[in-house]
Amino acid sequence: MSDDEPMDQDALAAEWEAMAEDGDDLDLASEWEAMVGAEDEEQELPTVGGGPERILNQDEIDSLLGFSLSDDDSGDKSGIRAIINSALVSYERLPMLEIVFDRLVRLMTTSLRNFTSDNVEVSLDNISSIRFGDYLNSIPLPAILAVFRAQQLDNYGLLTVDSNLIYSIVDVLLGGRRGTSAMRIEGRPYTTIERMLVQRMIEVVLDDAKQAFAPLTEVDFDLERVETNPRFAAIARPANAAILVKLRIDMEDRGGRIELMLPYATLEPIRKMLLQQFMGEKFGRDNIWEGHLATELWSTKMEVHAVLDEQKISLGDVSNLKVGDTFFLDATPMSDVELRCGAVTLTRGRMGRIGHNVALRLNGPLTPGAKKAMMRFA
Repeated sequence: MSDDEPMDQDALAAEWEAMAEDGDDLDLASEWEAMVGAEDEEQELPTVGGGPERILNQDEIDSLLGFSLSDDDSGDKSGIRAIINSALVSYERLPMLEIVFDRLVRLMTTSLRNFTSDNVEVSLDNISSIRFGDYLNSIPLPAILAVFRAQQLDNYGLLTVDSNLIYSIVDVLLGGRRGTSAMRIEGRPYTTIERMLVQRMIEVVLDDAKQAFAPLTEVDFDLERVETNPRFAAIARPANAAILVKLRIDMEDRGGRIELMLPYATLEPIRKMLLQQFMGEKFGRDNIWEGHLATELWSTKMEVHAVLDEQKISLGDVSNLKVGDTFFLDATPMSDVELRCGAVTLTRGRMGRIGHNVALRLNGPLTPGAKKAMMRFA
């Protein structure tokens, strides 16, 4: 160790002592404390983009994923859940479908009043799109599931009756006292009487659904079977899209919910009809335009040809025709003459003469094929 080192240490000590006397030691201590605190924060929170990363709370995570404990099917989906369900077709693309279900509500209100002899109010809660597998998993049990077949559409549908409505219908039909809620007995399967009474109500609802679709197309909804286990009511693949209609039925202080589920495959044959806009009470039909069209059709002029005979000749013979050539027809004065409009044969008649005009007396009415062709041309 050299002789200069003790002198340097003494000078350094004197400098620290002077700084302490001036009060700079407090600033230095605070600076060191700030630096240490910053190092601790860097160790605890990793930085992204030059700043500390913020930790999301549970509500923000649920909002990001689109799930929550209080989530309802009737609410709007957001986040990742909305992206997953984006492949579903919205029922709003079928505007006529909502009109059909509004008509179903009116018909059910009248028919269920006659069925129960009670004051029944039917309301439409919600119309939404859902995957078939998600719907089966969301059915609250116990419940009765009715599988029905749309005959003209060649596919199936599902109608679910919840337990509240089941016990309410049984209580009303068997003479339960008004003013008291229906008694629910959990832990037992539905009896044969309960199933038969609910089946009668389901048949009434399906008959109303047939009348609701009648202005668009004729569809017969036939009940095939009644199930209590959703596993036995699989009518489509789990990933297939479907229309879910939730109906609320209130009978004074009793009631419940009916859910009508129709796969998109069932509605595909009448999709073009469901795409039309609602105009008046005739489901897309304009009475004024129909009356005007009918009036103009009656006054439309059409060209009709009376064909005496037809012959097939070669193109060479046609090219050799000259003025003065004579054709011999395979017809007599008593032969029938065909009356045609274009390529369609309307009827047949007998050639005659009235004054200086050639006339044709009809021997029969218009043929059915000619009527259909005229309607198609119109």
